[in-house]
Amino acid sequence: MASADEIVVEVAYAASQRQVVKTLTLAAGSSVEQAIRASGLLDEFAEIDLTQQHVGVFGELVRLDECLHSGERVEIYRALIADPKEIRRRRAQTKKRR
Repeated sequence: MASADEIVVEVAYAASQRQVVKTLTLAAGSSVEQAIRASGLLDEFAEIDLTQQHVGVFGELVRLDECLHSGERVEIYRALIADPKEIRRRRAQTKKRR
């Protein structure tokens, strides 16, 4: 359990073959970027580039300098391999041909 001057947060990243969620205890007032750096995920996954990738807290996009609160989960989003709308469009066309 964290003290009043600490927060407990999770940092999550899903690579194509593996998902990682790390629980951290940080100083109160820590930012999203500080949590990501403290998690060690930047060393573990060389493909993470915080200048290019979006990050969020529980599915809502946030800035790297946003302060975290205890119990929040930081999510690092990777680029989509394919556009979901295009995949659905192709699937629908394939079904029509049958």
